[in-house]
Amino acid sequence: MFLEKLELKNYRNYSDLNINFKSNITLITGKNAQGKTNLLESIQFLSSLNSLRASTDNEIILWGKDFATITGLLKKDLNMFNLDIIINPPKRKTLKINGIKKTKSSEFIRYLNVVSFSVSDLLLLRGTPDDRRAWLDLAISQIYPAYLDRLQKFNKIKTQKNNFLKEIKGNLNTNTELLDILNLQCAIAGSNIIYLRLKFLKELLMIAQVKHSEIASDELLTITYNSKVLDDFDILNDEIPDAETISKIFESRLAQRKNEEIIRATSLVGPHRDDISFFINNIQAKKFASQGQQRTIVLSLKLSELILLEEKIKDKPILLLDDVLAELDDIRQGYLLDAIGTEIQTIITSVDTLQFKEDYLKKVDIVKIQNGKLIS
Repeated sequence: MFLEKLELKNYRNYSDLNINFKSNITLITGKNAQGKTNLLESIQFLSSLNSLRASTDNEIILWGKDFATITGLLKKDLNMFNLDIIINPPKRKTLKINGIKKTKSSEFIRYLNVVSFSVSDLLLLRGTPDDRRAWLDLAISQIYPAYLDRLQKFNKIKTQKNNFLKEIKGNLNTNTELLDILNLQCAIAGSNIIYLRLKFLKELLMIAQVKHSEIASDELLTITYNSKVLDDFDILNDEIPDAETISKIFESRLAQRKNEEIIRATSLVGPHRDDISFFINNIQAKKFASQGQQRTIVLSLKLSELILLEEKIKDKPILLLDDVLAELDDIRQGYLLDAIGTEIQTIITSVDTLQFKEDYLKKVDIVKIQNGKLIS
């Protein structure tokens, strides 16, 4: 696939932007706070309907405006697709493919596939569980578009449950018939999320171990999924139970902690509480790995995500590199650029061109951004 054109109106600091992508590698340069990251974020939004940098849609609308639009012209399988998003809070986003309105998120996000690698990703291991869940959910939704609908359904049920728990104010003598129904719904919806997370991580790890060993041959990368339902799940060695089995275990855990949830007035069991741990040679990387080792893990994960997505969709996704090269040493930077090659559409942001070799720049279309505008 190839994103040929991007148009933004009232998006972040862009009042009106039109950019045509001419080659497989585009280098977007400009000083800090000029809009380079905003541009990549808009492509990510066009792909996933989600921004990891904004908690609400209002945040991505240009100050003083009440709407924003993102439009992309995508070439895929010899066909052209015009993707349109209109963001106009508090209304729902309007989604269109070739002018035809789409009512479900899963009908839209299956078109443009993107893997994003930013400076914040390099901090994935040291970040919060929320950060790791957000990365995981976004990556899975690229491969299984229906995952986003399932996640939204679970979150809706969880919100209803939390509202009920707050209403009863810790009263253990309250009629809990509604809570029991909501717990059952949580178990059914949440089990599908956990199952797909485990499936994705197992497939990803098989590739990531190879990638990691290419940079650090004496290190074995492993992953544990820290679940409130299944406890600590060894991604490499444990067998993944089916969704029905997970659902039954989920129900049992909810029953065990029912009174505790009532007293604390919040949901304590489910995929919204889960986390991921990474290990090098069976030593937890978050606590004991060096900064270089942690960055090798993230680099391996991102390259593996790219490969796995290509395998699943039978097409090359688009890669977004947001100022990440400046944070990598020469070895890891060279490994990344060599690994992605020139066959996949790659859009890179950087303050300048100084960190790139002259031979590499000959393959690159260079675009400069200043104050939300293209500078020729």
